[in-house]
Amino acid sequence: MKLKPTIVRRIPRADAAVIARLGELGVASVHEAQGRTGLMRPYMRPIYPAAKAAGSALTISCHPGDNLMIHAAIEVCQPGDVLVVTTTSESTDGMFGDLLAVSARAHGVTALVIDAGIRDVTDLAAMDFPVWSKAISAQGTVKATPGSVNVTVICAGAIVRPGDVIVADMDGVVVVPRGDAAEVARLGAERVAKEEGTRERLRRGELGLDFYGLRARLTELGVQYIDEES
Repeated sequence: MKLKPTIVRRIPRADAAVIARLGELGVASVHEAQGRTGLMRPYMRPIYPAAKAAGSALTISCHPGDNLMIHAAIEVCQPGDVLVVTTTSESTDGMFGDLLAVSARAHGVTALVIDAGIRDVTDLAAMDFPVWSKAISAQGTVKATPGSVNVTVICAGAIVRPGDVIVADMDGVVVVPRGDAAEVARLGAERVAKEEGTRERLRRGELGLDFYGLRARLTELGVQYIDEES
């Protein structure tokens, strides 16, 4: 059954404080804290090095080369949302530029994650508008084909439901299911605290071979130590 083009006006969102904590943890820690799940494909790169964002996913499904539904989505977004855009088939066309960014920012959108192309990168960076995209292309788009807003999508290999938490930085983009957000934030904080203890031991010169118990692993794998190569 083919899904009729749909715009869902209201979606549930995670608690703002929880979203902020996940953003502070960063992509790598969040990904590990939720069992190494939810990571988008590594071709999703930020347009400038300092780009960082965390917010509720407002999902958009577009026809390739057509940004009509991005314009439609701006009307139903709320402050703190991250636009998550995918296309019904592969596209690298420049579907988002500085004018859309101005409109999105005026309505409180904090970032864009798009499994397609963008344009006007210099202007977007100057605006300090965080974007993660698959491609950069000056190829323009049309506004002619219906799609959907706030439906479940697959973006860069990750399932994204409306209201899921998006965390993005230089390490990529990770999706946290809305219902798991508070628990992932708790586990992530515990992981960061544990890593700080490990970091201090490494600073003192301890070897990971010892405190991770890896010497025994080397023995199990048949690795031998010799003083000189014969």
